[in-house]
Amino acid sequence: MNFAGKTAIVTGAGRGLGLSYARELARLGANVVISDIGADNLGDGVDASIAHRAARMLEAEGYNVVGHCADLGTEQGCQQLVEAAVEAFGQLDIVIHNAGWVGYQPIEAIESAFIARALDVSVYAPVWLCKHAWKYLRQSVAPRVVLTTSDRAMYAQYAQPGLVAYAAGKMAQLGIMNALSMEGRSDGIMVNAVSPVAKTRMWGVTEEPDTLKPEWVTPGVVFLASEACQDTGYVLRASNGQFTATRFVENTGVDYPSDLARVKADSAGQVAQLWEQIKEG
Repeated sequence: MNFAGKTAIVTGAGRGLGLSYARELARLGANVVISDIGADNLGDGVDASIAHRAARMLEAEGYNVVGHCADLGTEQGCQQLVEAAVEAFGQLDIVIHNAGWVGYQPIEAIESAFIARALDVSVYAPVWLCKHAWKYLRQSVAPRVVLTTSDRAMYAQYAQPGLVAYAAGKMAQLGIMNALSMEGRSDGIMVNAVSPVAKTRMWGVTEEPDTLKPEWVTPGVVFLASEACQDTGYVLRASNGQFTATRFVENTGVDYPSDLARVKADSAGQVAQLWEQIKEG
């Protein structure tokens, strides 16, 4: 797979999954902008050295990489990142929004600032990034956007107490993916998402893991960012070197919105009576 001449932005790329994505894209020939605000494990603070240290490390390996530090929860920060990529490399072909934050607050104690922090990185950032990247992506011969969701949000059996803000942001990225995959179709902008499972700093892991290694997620993300990917609106689940793609697909026979082609009921009592059948539909 060849990314020669392509320019990619990877957010949250100073460490962990993002750094793995950035290294592999650069190894395959891409010019890469490593974006990372350098926040601590609680999502606080700014440390520009994180992005620049990662960039210097990859530069020392012979790759075309620059570091960038900005608050992606603001439109200005996202615009600065996009313009920095274009200024450095003359174009923009790939946006991978990997940056994220995990925090726990039970629903009865949840605070507005806590919710805002989760939404800044998972809702505002991808929207602002795509807003300012879009005109450059439209000029690319193979424009690609990769967002990040989570099994913790998508599947009830993997949900955890205290993750309501995190889950809201990760599910929001699926809505953004669906909307932008349609909006970008006429320009060939493929918009997909990855749902990665990897032991990183966000899990409190500081040593090299034996399982769930970040680099085992990377091949799937690199594929989504490549010309080889000709699908849009998919979620790629990635864990332990294994991959499965899924998407929300309408049932057969539906004439939306007038006919769901499923179980009819005209009262709450009838819904209750037919509930098992309705669940099957």
